[in-house]
Amino acid sequence: MWLEADCNLPSGESLVRQIVMGTNFIRDEFGKECSYLWLPDVFGYSWAMPQILKKTGIDTFMTTKISWNQYNRMPHDTFKWRGIDGTEILTHFITTTEPWSEPGSWFYTYNGKITPKIVKETWEAYRDKHINQDLLLSYGYGDGGGGVNREMLEMRRRVDQMPGLPNVKTSNAGDFFEKLQDTVDNTESYVHTWDGELYLEYHRGTYTSQGYNKKMNRKLELLYRETEWINVLSCLFGKGMSSYQQKELNNGWKIILRNQFHDIIPGSSIKEVYEDSSVEYEEAEKIGIDVWRSEAKKLAEKNKTSFTVFNSSSWNRDGLVRISNVDDLVDGKWKDVQGRELKAQRLSQEWIVEAIDLPPMGYSTLVFEQEEKQKRQNSPFTAKEFGIITPFYEIEWNKDGQIIKLYDLVNKREVLSPGARGNILQVFEDKPLAHDAWDIDLFYLQKSEDEITNLVSADLIETGELQAIVRFEWRYMDSIVKQDMVLYANHKRVDFKTYVDWQERQRLLKAAFPVDIRTTEATYDIQYGNVKRPTHWNTSWDYARFETVGHQWADLSEEGYGVSLLNDCKYGYDIKDNVLRLSLIKSAVHPDPQADRGEHYFTYSLLPHSGDWKEGHTVREAWDLNCPLTYVQGSGDYGEFSLFDCSAGNVMVDAVKKAEQTDKIVLRLHEFEGRRGELEIGSDMKVLSWQECDLRERPIGEKNIDGPISTKFKPYEIKTFILEVEH
Repeated sequence: MWLEADCNLPSGESLVRQIVMGTNFIRDEFGKECSYLWLPDVFGYSWAMPQILKKTGIDTFMTTKISWNQYNRMPHDTFKWRGIDGTEILTHFITTTEPWSEPGSWFYTYNGKITPKIVKETWEAYRDKHINQDLLLSYGYGDGGGGVNREMLEMRRRVDQMPGLPNVKTSNAGDFFEKLQDTVDNTESYVHTWDGELYLEYHRGTYTSQGYNKKMNRKLELLYRETEWINVLSCLFGKGMSSYQQKELNNGWKIILRNQFHDIIPGSSIKEVYEDSSVEYEEAEKIGIDVWRSEAKKLAEKNKTSFTVFNSSSWNRDGLVRISNVDDLVDGKWKDVQGRELKAQRLSQEWIVEAIDLPPMGYSTLVFEQEEKQKRQNSPFTAKEFGIITPFYEIEWNKDGQIIKLYDLVNKREVLSPGARGNILQVFEDKPLAHDAWDIDLFYLQKSEDEITNLVSADLIETGELQAIVRFEWRYMDSIVKQDMVLYANHKRVDFKTYVDWQERQRLLKAAFPVDIRTTEATYDIQYGNVKRPTHWNTSWDYARFETVGHQWADLSEEGYGVSLLNDCKYGYDIKDNVLRLSLIKSAVHPDPQADRGEHYFTYSLLPHSGDWKEGHTVREAWDLNCPLTYVQGSGDYGEFSLFDCSAGNVMVDAVKKAEQTDKIVLRLHEFEGRRGELEIGSDMKVLSWQECDLRERPIGEKNIDGPISTKFKPYEIKTFILEVEH
């Protein structure tokens, strides 16, 4: 990898870039190709990783960290790890013990010392001797630097001659893994297959600590995704791919990847690290925005009454675009390129326009037509003293600002459990036994300190044709919480746009929604797909996952109905029985005494829906929350344009960029519903040739002349293509 990255929080595309940039660097600098991933000290491993590794030419995966599990020992040390799509990769856990380890300990280390005790225990701890008798002992002072010293080298020589101990020889990791591959391939013994994620039963607070870094990581990953495809589009409309701003974007990506180091983005570093990362994130953001602006402006000829709106999603999209700096566009109406009048709502500083049927991975043009007298539109929202009625819901709240009624008018059912309250802001004492910023211990549930109920105000501050906003403000000890509940006329999402000035220490803030859903599994968004986890604690493996990672959404669904909880920059979910709960702020005091102290801006959303999360379009709504429509003033050469159009709605475009070594275009996609199917990818550009390749852009299929791109997808499969396009 570019560095030893966290594998819970980065996007799938970030994990790909980690390996692509890392392996390319090693190839260019040292003339070596990587065949194994050495990732000892990372806090859990995404179920998408086997496929990512195989498609980047990695054959073996090594770690020690799963041995830190709090409750359950993994059953094998050498096994095949089967990924979300069915890809398998040989996995090996180092079994080197610590000098202080008790007999039978399964706490392993990559900072090994060579002593007779450790050599003996390393052999005894290993549970797959029937397959393999060669083990790897990683020795030296690794965590703090220093490597191997003379004493260790001398002890290695002596231990090798001691009767009753395994032989100890020096080697390198590449030779070890190559021999291990050969041993496993040629054994007649049973080799276990682990089918699922490698969840670390420890360091669960790393999904939440240092919320600013989590937010900037999410925002920058998505900014660079959009900037890259808009850069490609402007190149194709202009001077060709040679004008692509590859150097600038790579510099920005290196900043993003560097700050995904497994003690930076998890929130487990010292204060000075976060002072540095704030500066670096600002630099990466400036690079991304500068490239976006320069390339987007090339696509639109300036015009005060026309606006080019970009749709970064892989599907035709209806959505709200917020157009600001329009002081001279006061009275009038909005139309699209087909001449259809669009619903719009004028605010003090901006217009909100309901764009419809925007082409995928492309743009359309909106036009403002001046009118002296603008028709007043009737609002579809009805306000009450402690509630509001929307086209989708009847909502009521109590004197504390908590939701006591959320009735789905379309499906004719109450969303919340009988007698329950929703959007409860809960505060827990958070003092783990060790590793303050890293850990959340299960006993925090017995330390529920309070609910935030000191409501200062609740006011309807906006109501119009497209949206209404109810603003709540609470005080809690030395902290302030302000929240806009945003309700829509044409979208079922309920957004909780939140500002927090947090001044508490060792307090964990969560938002809870007890919903009227009966199911034993919740579904969570992860890299390149999703994973189901139990909502009960039947076994020690179940309750060990009392806090788990999710990216843009998590969902509880029964047959015919469900509720999704979305977010724009949070990762820690806690779903037990029928309670959807999201971790918002974790304010540790070690190793950074000021962690998470100060201002926070984030949004989470509730999405009740008919059917399951697929029928409820949870992925699309989460994308709309995380990637709002963007625009540039002016109109393009075409009224609307689609760079890539996928025939299947269960496929998402992850990247469109210039190839690493050539002026061709790279297109990466994945299937996200777990369905097989055929896919055609069309484009308003003429595709001259296309060829499937691996994640490192090395061809693996036949070259095809002319489009459209046609392929078959397996469940959760990632596919990458290299294209030549006429410009």
